[in-house]
Amino acid sequence: MHGEEEDVFDSVTWESASAPYDVDHTAMQAGPGFKQSTAGAEEPHGPHDPKWEGYLITIVKDPVKELPETKDAYVSYLVAAKTNLPIFSSQTPSARRRFQDFVFLRDHLVKDFPACVVPVLPDKHRLEYITGDRFSPEFMERRRLELHRFLQRIARHPMLQRSTLLRAFLESTEWHVYMHQHLAHPPGPEPAPGLIDNISDTLLNAFARVRKPDERFLEMRESVDKFEDGLVLSERLWNRIRGRTNDLMTDYHDLAVAVQGLGFLESGITDPLNHFSNTLLEFSALLRHKTQTSTDPFLVHLHSLLTYSHANRAVLKLRDQKQLDFEELSDYLSGVTLERDRLSAIISGHAGSSGLGLSAYLKDKVDAIRGADDDRSRVEKMRKLDIKIKELQDAVTTAHETSDAFSDETLREQKIFQHTKEAEMKEMLSNLADGEIEFYQSAIDEWDRIIPIIQRIRVDV
Repeated sequence: MHGEEEDVFDSVTWESASAPYDVDHTAMQAGPGFKQSTAGAEEPHGPHDPKWEGYLITIVKDPVKELPETKDAYVSYLVAAKTNLPIFSSQTPSARRRFQDFVFLRDHLVKDFPACVVPVLPDKHRLEYITGDRFSPEFMERRRLELHRFLQRIARHPMLQRSTLLRAFLESTEWHVYMHQHLAHPPGPEPAPGLIDNISDTLLNAFARVRKPDERFLEMRESVDKFEDGLVLSERLWNRIRGRTNDLMTDYHDLAVAVQGLGFLESGITDPLNHFSNTLLEFSALLRHKTQTSTDPFLVHLHSLLTYSHANRAVLKLRDQKQLDFEELSDYLSGVTLERDRLSAIISGHAGSSGLGLSAYLKDKVDAIRGADDDRSRVEKMRKLDIKIKELQDAVTTAHETSDAFSDETLREQKIFQHTKEAEMKEMLSNLADGEIEFYQSAIDEWDRIIPIIQRIRVDV
């Protein structure tokens, strides 16, 4: 795996047909969110259906504090994977990475694949960094789980799972060298827009709206809105349940102390009351255990799924931006063409045929005052406008092709997001149900043991 030079990573052709190789169906089903592309007998692929070339199962584990007792201390995580994708040099790649490496991976996947829904990394929790608690076992485990979920979402994506950057992240022994090479030679370099361009685009797009919205994407946005509203409502509800469960936990603990005190007063039934008190304490501990192992992870996963949906919303917004660019360029081209036709009409002696109204009339008057209303000036303007029209026509064609291509990719991304969302919700709700079943089963066992003891209590009045 590590024998080859790390600066050589073959590019991947995304639309290439999958290489024929034997696949273990049992292992493939173990890959969460993976959908076999060769099972198309019952599910024929549409033009916007995602196509998986294999499976990639990742795990983030074993957080370790590196360089302890120094100012450069950090936490590294073991990243391991199991895959049958042919681009990997090993079926079980692994490497140690720190949080900044995950940040680099995420930032550059967003740049390299702008049409893909790249999951969001967990917050940096700056308070923990300031207080020094970022090396506590609880914080490291919480961060490990969030990074595991982040990498799992990337591994489920049929395009991102085959990116050369992810391959290097999982198996490169010279990751820092590869990062510098990636920065020096990005896959698709684009010229950085100037400050004026950024300001004008911001002001233009702050008030612009797509004039011919696509019904498909309107339905997608409505579906995303409903999904996020459901997540927010569920998160609010479960936070309330968590708070009331903590209140119940405290109440049962206080009741246990009170029953134990009653046992000291009632000497004839001290032993049964002590058993009852212990059961109340055990039930309070079960409530605490359920909150820590079931409710809290469920709430964290809910919030993580909400941020993932925000990333999906950002892709939909970017698609609208591509369509808006096409519409604005088309309008600009139409305006320049009309101006060129107006000048041509004036030169040919048909000034009234332009029909551009008050604005054209005022422009002609201004040109007359400046002395730029002679035919020679108009011919020069027409020549410049012809050049601009040719440039705008090329730009409009490119913008139209980009908008259509981005729309197709967005349709494909929505199906990928739907697959991932369904897999995660199944996992999330299954874990919640398992936690609830474990809690109630343990509670039933505890109460079944104490009920006969309570029933044997006899009090002489």
